[in-house]
Amino acid sequence: MKRIIVVGLVLAAFLTFYSCGSGGDKKTSKPGADDVTKNPDYQKGFDLVWASNCKTCHTVSDPLTGPPYKEVAVKYAGADASAVEGLADKIINGGGGVWGQIPMTPHPEISKDDAKAMVKYILLLK
Repeated sequence: MKRIIVVGLVLAAFLTFYSCGSGGDKKTSKPGADDVTKNPDYQKGFDLVWASNCKTCHTVSDPLTGPPYKEVAVKYAGADASAVEGLADKIINGGGGVWGQIPMTPHPEISKDDAKAMVKYILLLK
């Protein structure tokens, strides 16, 4: 009986903290304004990135061998079509020197259109 009460109290505390701490201040922002998943470029790029071997060296938030996608998005915030082209070329051809000494592995199997979709997804993560 005591175990059930303790479990119930722990669950109630968790739900209270979760509901109070999630979502931020919804009164000061437009509904859906920060929801990048609604952007048409998001899902295609997401699917391509996570189906590839990119996750071997990259994550969304934490540095691994390569920079996290959020840092890439911040660095290239406001990128125009030529920057998207250049980053797509870097995915396909590989490269180095921008984020450190370890070069990015080339991915020649990725088409130019798919690489651009991947870049557009990554740039949405800022």
